[in-house]
Amino acid sequence: MDIEILFEDDRWAEAGLERLAETACRETLTHLGLDPDAHEISLLACDDMRIAGLNETFRGKAAPTNVLSWPTEDLAAGEDGDAPLPPEPEIEGAPVELGDIAIAWETCLREASAQGKPFNDHVTHLMVHGCLHLLGYDHIRPRDAARMEGIEVEILAKLGLADPYE
Repeated sequence: MDIEILFEDDRWAEAGLERLAETACRETLTHLGLDPDAHEISLLACDDMRIAGLNETFRGKAAPTNVLSWPTEDLAAGEDGDAPLPPEPEIEGAPVELGDIAIAWETCLREASAQGKPFNDHVTHLMVHGCLHLLGYDHIRPRDAARMEGIEVEILAKLGLADPYE
């Protein structure tokens, strides 16, 4: 699994984001039957101010959020609810670029505290969530949200983490 991380906020490096992201994304891809070593992700480890700007630019919401994702390809599920198809490499044997994820320090810390969850567990969940978005999963329609949440719970259980939705 190749995760290229740009640390704009050094607190992420100190918190071990590299290990958390690697573990979460590797398990997500493995769970979905994809080879983690054949995929790459870019990750921006930032603060609330930076992610608020990104959120406004890309989603029209002038507020910080915990995690944002930009898939390289639109892999959305069809109306029938089928799972998105995995992306194919542009060049045979080359890693598949899944896309970009941004994660915000203050929002993650605030949410973990408010929910009474260990920070690392919450960040791991958000990295699984962001990785699923890169693979075409979303939570816009209730049926899609239920499917995505179910997959998240399964992956987190494999990592020994509690159901974040309970």
